Amino acid sequence: QVQLVESGGGLVQTGGSLTLSCATSAHIFNNNAMGWYRQAPGKQRELVARITSGGLINYADFVRGRATISRNNANNTATLQMNNLKPEDTAVYYCNAFGVGGHIWGQGTQVTVSS
Repeated sequence: QVQLVESGGGLVQTGGSLTLSCATSAHIFNNNAMGWYRQAPGKQRELVARITSGGLINYADFVRGRATISRNNANNTATLQMNNLKPEDTAVYYCNAFGVGGHIWGQGTQVTVSS
């Protein structure tokens, strides 16, 4: 059962922009912080950005100033917009919901930034 449905990955040139979206159920959306993680080949999964149900946001240092995370309460979707993309941003990006029930993960979407 897929609980987090991601979309928006793809191939982009250096300096370009990309928007990732994560749709889920109202129950999951309203009871969890929503976030995006990424994992590059040979590296650990790392947090990119997270937004709580109350709207508190934190960004990883490597995307601060280049990314915007938001929640759309009307359609239970969390969105991550990334600008000025760099080749080192190439990774599989995972949507994450985190709350008292623990972590829920999406299936991942590939983002490739060409130099």
